[in-house]
Amino acid sequence: MSMPSTVYRSPSTEHKVLLKRGEFVDGARGGRVVPYKVYYPVEHDLRSLPTIIWSHGFGGSRDGASFLSRHLASYGYNLVHITHAGTDSSLWEGKPGHPWDILRKAEVSRETTLNRFYDVPFVLDQLPRWAAENPEAGAHMDLSRLGMSGHSFGAMTCQVMAGQMFPDAQGKLISLKEPRFKAGILYSPVPIAHLTDEAEHKIYGPIDIPLLHMTGTEDSSPLHDFGYEARLAVQEYSGADEKYLQVLEGGDHMVYAGSRGKLGANPLRDEHEAQIKMAALAFWDAQLKDDAAARAWIERNLGRGGA
Repeated sequence: MSMPSTVYRSPSTEHKVLLKRGEFVDGARGGRVVPYKVYYPVEHDLRSLPTIIWSHGFGGSRDGASFLSRHLASYGYNLVHITHAGTDSSLWEGKPGHPWDILRKAEVSRETTLNRFYDVPFVLDQLPRWAAENPEAGAHMDLSRLGMSGHSFGAMTCQVMAGQMFPDAQGKLISLKEPRFKAGILYSPVPIAHLTDEAEHKIYGPIDIPLLHMTGTEDSSPLHDFGYEARLAVQEYSGADEKYLQVLEGGDHMVYAGSRGKLGANPLRDEHEAQIKMAALAFWDAQLKDDAAARAWIERNLGRGGA
């Protein structure tokens, strides 16, 4: 990874961050419960703050990546973390053995995966009422400036919301694109070409919103046999006019989640977290706050088209 030529400094002032937890219940899907956690800044004079959805990886929950979301919220964003039943930490919690070993043996149906995707527009539909009922956070929640992000399985969820095609239960490619999102960040993008016989440009080509793709040279899959190079296909074949790429030298899969799993200590962890936070904040400032200096920094350091 080439280090940024300059440090990015947001024009926003850093603020204290508070949290709210709760659950949304989807009656249309048999009472499916979608837990959430909202990070929001306080003691500010901003009238409207962009809102970003965060989707966890396989075996994760709404509690992941707190280092990143606290940072973003402190600079004037609302972060809404959601837990996806069926692909969350309940798969391994309270069971003997290491979570990764349990997850490797877990079987996830296509219906379960699709339900994860359906969670996102469902949560978006709930936010206007939630904002009205929680004015200390909601009064400043701008739902016209929405971003989507996620780690690993959550990155795949973001890919689908951004327009990537996905095979349904019969193997037919379908679109579940969520048009309310303006931009997105993929923390460890997930290639899915192995799930279909269709060409990669047909799978990823329909992605048409700006995305920042983040990975690292040690970002191999903890559960499957592929290295970080396979993750680059999502960026390469995306049809978006704006697609940026950050590759962390020595960066591994779990640095984006703020946990380690079975991975050993990484002496570069603090440096990598700082780079992730800086690039993410600059990207959101450019895309959701239309900040010209942030856009110039992104294009100078990450390159439009991933160059």
